[in-house]
Amino acid sequence: MNEEKIKVAVAGASGRMGSTIISLLNKCPDMQLAWAFEAKGHTSIGKEVLPGIKISDGFESAPQSVDVLIDFTSPEATLTNIEHAKKKKTKLVIGTTGFSQEQMITIKDAANHIPLIISPNMSIGVNIMMEIVESATRMLGDDYEVEIIETHHHNKKDAPSGTALKIGEIINRVRNRKDREGFVYGRQGKPGPRTKDEIGIHSVRISEIIGEHSVLFGGTGETLEITHKCFSRESFASGAISAARFIYSKSQGFYEMKDVIDWLRKSR
Repeated sequence: MNEEKIKVAVAGASGRMGSTIISLLNKCPDMQLAWAFEAKGHTSIGKEVLPGIKISDGFESAPQSVDVLIDFTSPEATLTNIEHAKKKKTKLVIGTTGFSQEQMITIKDAANHIPLIISPNMSIGVNIMMEIVESATRMLGDDYEVEIIETHHHNKKDAPSGTALKIGEIINRVRNRKDREGFVYGRQGKPGPRTKDEIGIHSVRISEIIGEHSVLFGGTGETLEITHKCFSRESFASGAISAARFIYSKSQGFYEMKDVIDWLRKSR
């Protein structure tokens, strides 16, 4: 007897990430696209994305049978979708970036009602990079200076990237500091000598680069650089689909990509 497929809804279905996710979903034998949508009034509403599936105007009218919603949109749109997901008891995979601290409180509260996973970067590789950075920070100690450089396409709306901020927070956590303590966003003029506890975060926006992140550790007479480069949005989409499989079996709770990585390790 065939196992029941995971029914997935995709927000921002006509966008670059949404269309990539739908394309990969269509190749997954254990999953099916059950709902695709855009914001009300969007020009793509009514367009067919797969045979029998047209882009709808929002998640509110999605069928109750949808198991997981994958959302790579905007903070405001995601928060609206979360409210509908809570009512429908739909599980959530959130790849949206640019949330304020207040909005993150709202998201964490939603996890008391439904299971959700949120990550600024769903790429498996970049999440492994974060683990490497965490280990390097622990091994090198507090005497090494740290700078983070992130590069993205010229259409990216937020800066620094959510991934760069997450990397900085990981470093601070290892060093027993507050989440964004010591963050310096670029430098100009005459800022004076670098202080020991700074973490410089630098944003580059150019051409069509999908995403690159580098962490530089500087010690006496040496530097160590850890870099991840993304060449295709399929890396994000593939990670999001893995996250959907992970969250499908969960009850309410707040999860991150590190939970998905651990789950993937155990399932191999």
